[in-house]
Amino acid sequence: MKKCIIIANGQIPKKSTVNFLQKNGYKTIFCADGGANHAYTLKIIPDYIIGDLDSIEKSVLEYFSNKSKIIQYNRQNDTDVEKCLKYAMKKKFDEAVLLSATGDRLDHSFCNLGIVIKFFDKIRIKIIHQKSILFAASGRIKLETVKDEIISLYGLDARTEITSKGLKYSLAKAALPFGQKESTSNAALGNTVELNIKKGKIFIVRQFEIIRKYGFI
Repeated sequence: MKKCIIIANGQIPKKSTVNFLQKNGYKTIFCADGGANHAYTLKIIPDYIIGDLDSIEKSVLEYFSNKSKIIQYNRQNDTDVEKCLKYAMKKKFDEAVLLSATGDRLDHSFCNLGIVIKFFDKIRIKIIHQKSILFAASGRIKLETVKDEIISLYGLDARTEITSKGLKYSLAKAALPFGQKESTSNAALGNTVELNIKKGKIFIVRQFEIIRKYGFI
């Protein structure tokens, strides 16, 4: 699989997170406009800087001008993160991890969560924020886990049915419509959790420190 990192303009990520991802196959780094400011602070050279370039600092843009491929799109019908994703898909990337996708603006955070669903059928997207990693899932999936690992599940509508095996609080064709019901802070009973998700998609949130320690990325 061809994998990449996209650094957005939210809360700055830890450099150790970027290093971990690069060691695990996420070699290419995209910066969504102002995400380049974070790359500069972290002393990271991105492969691409993409966006309308209204958030990147002038000095940062000049610094990366001969180090990264800079692509300016002035269209306003998609976000800078979406511009990066569309370019990544054009370059045949299969998977992207979004960093700095959440932060001090709820509208940006909600938008980026929605992007995970919006592009679900085109590219696999994960979001890492501090102690958590989030991704969407549908159909039958099997997760490698450790005993007592916290796993939270969130549905999007009432039609989606979720059946689980290996969770402390089991689900049997359960609906977890957003704003009505959820499976927050569930826990793995052992080394695997199996989910059967019908008639829709759900968000799965796991502990990033577990993912990093055991190489489940």
